[in-house]
Amino acid sequence: MEKVLNVEKIFGENVFTLGKMKERLPRSVYKAVKNVVERGGELSLSDADIVAKAMKDWAVEKGATHYTHWFQPLTGITAEKHDSFITHPDEDGRMLMEFSGKELIKGEPDASSFPSGGLRTTFEARGYTAWDITSPAFLKESGSGVTLCIPTAFYSYTGEALDKKTPLLRSMEAVSVQALRIIRLFGNHTATKVVASVGPEQEYFLVDKDKYLKRKDLIFAGRTLFGAPAPKGQEMEDHYFGVIRERVGSYMKDLNEELWKLGVTAKTQHNEVAPAQHELASIYETANTAVDHNQVVMEAMKRVAIRHDLRCLLHEKPFAGVNGSGKHNNWSLGTDDGVNLLDPGETPNENIQFLLVLACILKAVDIHADLLRQSASDVGNDHRLGANEAPPAIISVFLGEQLEDVVKQLVETGEAVSSKEGGKLETGVSTLPDLEKDATDRNRTSPFAFTGNKFEFRMVGSADSIASPNTTLNAIVAEAFCEAADRLEAAADFEQAVHDLIKEYLTKHQRIIFNGNGYSDEWIVEAEKRGLPNIKSMVEAVETLTTDKAVKLFEKFGIFTRAELESREEILYETYAKTINIEALTMIDMASKQILPAVVKYTKELADTVLAVKEAGADAGVQAQLLGETSRLLAEAKQALETLKKEDQRAAAMEEGKEQAFYYKDVVKEAMEALRAPVDALEMIVDKEIWPIPSYGDLMFEV
Repeated sequence: MEKVLNVEKIFGENVFTLGKMKERLPRSVYKAVKNVVERGGELSLSDADIVAKAMKDWAVEKGATHYTHWFQPLTGITAEKHDSFITHPDEDGRMLMEFSGKELIKGEPDASSFPSGGLRTTFEARGYTAWDITSPAFLKESGSGVTLCIPTAFYSYTGEALDKKTPLLRSMEAVSVQALRIIRLFGNHTATKVVASVGPEQEYFLVDKDKYLKRKDLIFAGRTLFGAPAPKGQEMEDHYFGVIRERVGSYMKDLNEELWKLGVTAKTQHNEVAPAQHELASIYETANTAVDHNQVVMEAMKRVAIRHDLRCLLHEKPFAGVNGSGKHNNWSLGTDDGVNLLDPGETPNENIQFLLVLACILKAVDIHADLLRQSASDVGNDHRLGANEAPPAIISVFLGEQLEDVVKQLVETGEAVSSKEGGKLETGVSTLPDLEKDATDRNRTSPFAFTGNKFEFRMVGSADSIASPNTTLNAIVAEAFCEAADRLEAAADFEQAVHDLIKEYLTKHQRIIFNGNGYSDEWIVEAEKRGLPNIKSMVEAVETLTTDKAVKLFEKFGIFTRAELESREEILYETYAKTINIEALTMIDMASKQILPAVVKYTKELADTVLAVKEAGADAGVQAQLLGETSRLLAEAKQALETLKKEDQRAAAMEEGKEQAFYYKDVVKEAMEALRAPVDALEMIVDKEIWPIPSYGDLMFEV
């Protein structure tokens, strides 16, 4: 009989939590740690030594032999360099296991081999990692043994942030400081900080390992670069929330267990819309920890899949013709004394603090829609945004009927005297209960939707880090809070001033509110009339990082310097170009070495068949027609292949930067599509026994 899993017992067992610190540290040291976590500051080196020893002892007891400063460079994934706890043997030859406060606090990885956007050159190698005390250390169990992972920030020798964590932490402090100014105006003097909280939803695909290994495009690019549609896709809508298959369920069970041990609050699991697509959602936690945990989730998904002879695909669009994968970023703000600033209450029309917060957020999103769009940009996400499956590329805000009505009243009359209520949903069945209805519906086409007590930023790509979107959200809202607080703190009559400010912000920025169908062509026309930006691709979004408006915003709150923003701009252009180049080279390799040779083999069989049938005296018209069509598509594919080779070589020879990135987007990607079209058509003709790679049907339905 299978052992019963005790979730309460295993949860967080591989995390060095504050609770474990409380058990293992002297009271004074524990209080010092807790104070830094909650209020900021630095531990003394003597206290850090004590923490390091306790952390090492705990890790060694759990089987750890190594530790690593676990950080998030500008690759979008995590990095780690493992060092063992061993030191020089003593005079008796005994090996000692030691770990000092200095080793805990600071590491020195090579900073020249990570993306730096010109902040570091090849010969300037020194970089530093700094312990993030607010995110707990954890143990990673893998083929290399048990490793103590210490979350850290990553800096260059000259002090610039070379990671995703540092700007996020800076933005969290900025929004906290400015939000405190707002709540102080409403009489809250007990809260000491306002915390940005995030609950990410992670979509992913699972495919069989053996089939995966036969697809070079999945191996090198993470998505299928060729592939004709399967006879069945998602049109029957039967996979969504459907019964989870045994093999997938076994994977999910092991994944949950690993994540729970790592303190990740994996809450929801289900089948998503597309065949072979699934989702995992976690409970809200502090934005910093949520970002770290989402990286842990993505790493664990891939690691656990291998144990089940599966492969986990996190690319935003692994398969053409069916839904891709996103990562809904549920974001909210709450005080450390328990007040959710985005909770409208029973009567939102009377909740002045909420209305001010809402008005500030609408202003922030309207003014910085371009930056918010950029924060969700990556190469893979270009396949989703605006493709009638994810939100459109146009940023808008869904408020729902209740809040839209309140906003309308305030804009038109200056007062909101009522708010709509949810009412009852009558089931019509005597044995079923009538249900309390929410005051508003949901809108799955909105990029930035209010969902009761939070905003759901739905544009983020499945493979992307959620650090950048949350950094941007925190920054733009901090600016709006700051400007509102400046005016209100100077007002002689606060009640009148806040009333006027809410009306002013809502009136000026109501164009960003849209509750309709974001997938419709009419919305594109309407958005253009409203003057909302429609940034259709990653490379078009990059330049928004270094506008005067953006630099002013980020420098004002110390989140990015101009140099840090310019470095990220350069990295993004290079990343785009390199990604498309890899995809193009993979297509060239597959077409040249696998697909075209297979088609040539098939045409020979057809030609032999035509001759044999004719010699037998029968009509070979059908066979000849097939041969002609196959040969025509083969010639088209060969010509497209040569064009792709030429254009990719031309792009690769260009100087790295904006011009090269746009050439890959406008020319090389078009050449890739031109090659894919005849190849996909050939897949529908060529004998399956001859076709060299697994089909969409093989990949999506045989798990």
